[in-house]
Amino acid sequence: MGIAAKKLDLNALHASATDACRLLKALANPDRLLLLCQLTQGEHCVSDLESLLDIKQPTLSQQLTVLREEQLVTTRRDGKQIFYSIASKEAMAVMAVLYEQFCKPDKRGKK
Repeated sequence: MGIAAKKLDLNALHASATDACRLLKALANPDRLLLLCQLTQGEHCVSDLESLLDIKQPTLSQQLTVLREEQLVTTRRDGKQIFYSIASKEAMAVMAVLYEQFCKPDKRGKK
């Protein structure tokens, strides 16, 4: 079927492209990618994320704020602890593709 035979909804495409660009922009940082990668394994508190990923507290807070503002993660408070988990099904899907392409043990170090 040619392009002329299939009318695309340009308004919907523009909205989708804008949403995709926001997600990709949020992912375009190594610390945020590490955070989301760890959160694909389940909910974690800030102190666990700091020790697991070796990201220092100021940087960790800054990157978690970006992820929260972009609605990619959600928080849950338990006493003094704040727990983070992935809130975006789109982010989870992209992280699965990134893992498959870049992180699987048989893919690491190969070009």
